[in-house]
Amino acid sequence: MSEDTSEEQKPRRRQARGERRIAQLLQAAANVFCAYGYTATSTNAIAREASVSPGTLYQYFPNKEAIALELGERLLTEMREAHGQAFTPENLALPLPLLLDAVLDPMIEFNCQNPAFLALMQGSDIPGRIAEEHDALHASLLAQVGDLLAHYLPDSGPAERARIADMTFAVVKGGLALVLAAPEGAERDAVVVELKRVVLRYLDPLVGEALTTIPSP
Repeated sequence: MSEDTSEEQKPRRRQARGERRIAQLLQAAANVFCAYGYTATSTNAIAREASVSPGTLYQYFPNKEAIALELGERLLTEMREAHGQAFTPENLALPLPLLLDAVLDPMIEFNCQNPAFLALMQGSDIPGRIAEEHDALHASLLAQVGDLLAHYLPDSGPAERARIADMTFAVVKGGLALVLAAPEGAERDAVVVELKRVVLRYLDPLVGEALTTIPSP
């Protein structure tokens, strides 16, 4: 191996180590945000969770806000990708129970795999940029739910669809908190079924679909 080739590989190795360290710090931050919330979390707590010194943490992030911004942006990107798989023309052709499976399952799976998402987004003093991006995602999801309702309620007006979308979204958000609080396994699966049951029972009379089954998780 030539000396030039060896020198070229050194920056790549340093970059790879830096990326692994950043991932380690972000995972530690996610754990601490879940345990204590954004407001009560400190950079020292994140460093302890990551088993590194505060000085090492500051090599990558200047403060807690910078960590939250990086983590929040990554989670928001993953959330958008999850919902991009849910609101598709193919899913609109499904009966209502199966459609709700297709829409809710990615949301439930994402939040179960990333409990830091709700913990971070519900912080009282989360960084403004995260709040703005979260609000934009929220508005986008509401618009997609409104489009979904327009498919089932072609004669309804925008105000009615917005009202139903707001109520549906509030029910799902509250149900997600119960899902995350439930122990993993049979109990969490049962709570997921109950959440779907509530949403189905609310929407069925509105869209006029006959419900014959309650979907499984």
